[in-house]
Amino acid sequence: MNLKALHNISYGIYVLASKSGDKINAQIANSAIQVTSEPARILVSVNKQNLTHEFIQKSGYFSLSVLSQDATMKFIGNFGFKSGRDVNKFENINYNTGKSGVPVVTDYAVCYIEAKVVSTFDVGTHTLFIGEVIDADVIGHGEPMTYAYYHKIKKGSVPKTAPHYIKEEPAKKEVGKMKKYRCKICGYVYEPDKGDPDGGIKPGTAFEDIPDDWVCPVCGAAKSDFEEVES
Repeated sequence: MNLKALHNISYGIYVLASKSGDKINAQIANSAIQVTSEPARILVSVNKQNLTHEFIQKSGYFSLSVLSQDATMKFIGNFGFKSGRDVNKFENINYNTGKSGVPVVTDYAVCYIEAKVVSTFDVGTHTLFIGEVIDADVIGHGEPMTYAYYHKIKKGSVPKTAPHYIKEEPAKKEVGKMKKYRCKICGYVYEPDKGDPDGGIKPGTAFEDIPDDWVCPVCGAAKSDFEEVES
């Protein structure tokens, strides 16, 4: 059975946010759909281990910002591969406060939707939250990013808590080519033939030749947090 077939189901890439008291948090989500139009209701799937899950349960509200294709991997990594228990994800991030008091991220957002939870469904590792829309607007930062675009164009990886996480099989070693290295934090794979232009690393640069102060372009992990991709 090839579970990668599931990657072809169409999804978007979103920032899902909520609050608990005066604390706010957000995460990357890719499981969100509209389920009814009158009244307008949307559904999101959230891992029970995530802090955002806890905040949605406590407040009963959440916001969903639809990300554009222009969203950087660093921006996505900030919300997708870091925990709000350890860092302030909203540092240097533009956001508004919604009608319910939850944060609404506006950076790289095509639009946003704010909702009040009206139903929940326990599906094991995740909870499905169905929210009735209480506010929404178009911001207009380009074209929406799809899950396929994130994988194929952005070369993005998936955190283990995501609904669509699939454990990757070790890649076969290619004779005569420079070694690839994987970030142990987020799963990003450094490919020497592509380099990291945004990080100042030219294509064709071997991992061993990258400066020691270079960090993962997705989650900001140190070079020492990378491991060779097993053959």
